[in-house]
Amino acid sequence: MPSPRDIVDLMERIRCISSDDERNDLITSLAAPEKPTILSFVNAHAVNLCWNSGEALAWFRASDVLLRDGIGLKKAFDLLGFEPGLNMNGTDFIPLLLRTLPRRRLAVYGTQHPWLDRAKATLETTTTHDIVDLQHGFHPTERYVEHARQHRPDVILLAMGMPRQEAVAVELGAALDHPVLIINGGAIIDFLAQRFERAPPVVQRLGLEWLYRVGQEPRRLFRRYFVGGVNFARIVLILRRAASRSSGAQAQGV
Repeated sequence: MPSPRDIVDLMERIRCISSDDERNDLITSLAAPEKPTILSFVNAHAVNLCWNSGEALAWFRASDVLLRDGIGLKKAFDLLGFEPGLNMNGTDFIPLLLRTLPRRRLAVYGTQHPWLDRAKATLETTTTHDIVDLQHGFHPTERYVEHARQHRPDVILLAMGMPRQEAVAVELGAALDHPVLIINGGAIIDFLAQRFERAPPVVQRLGLEWLYRVGQEPRRLFRRYFVGGVNFARIVLILRRAASRSSGAQAQGV
């Protein structure tokens, strides 16, 4: 099982984006990767998964760029003394990234029909990319690898949920021999397809979009956000105590 230090190490790898200029610099760097590059988002659910599974932790660690997603991580960063930066949630950042990138060959793997087709229509009207491959999210990993080798997309958008998409991203990154940006997008395709509504702006500003989402999918998300929220708070307190003991030991050794 992962240790508290392992989880702290993962949090320390999250890239802090503190301004629009830094966000634009990030987009520029992602526009022309020199090798297969994995972009992932770390939220409270991701931390819970990594706490309980060394395999999930390894998949997140394999990402080249990690971004902070959600108010839960902000609170945790504040408590642990880390700089939280801007909330780089994928629901907002991924559409911005795709709109800003120059024309690319795009593959979309995830969710299911008809939402996949509706998201494709949205992407075709909001971006300049050529969508060269479209696959639902329930195939064996080998199918995505085979298709990506055949179509050689510049960008692969995964929307399979955590931690499966992170596992598929690692397999794709290891199998492909051309520069490609692999984005772990969670529910982004469902949002692009307007399967779910975004919370009103005031709810987003208050950091309560998660509660709005529970109202849309209570059966699926109640446990993740309420039971998972309690578990996440417990993990953060354990991390805080471990950090305090480490700091105390270092002070005594000086």
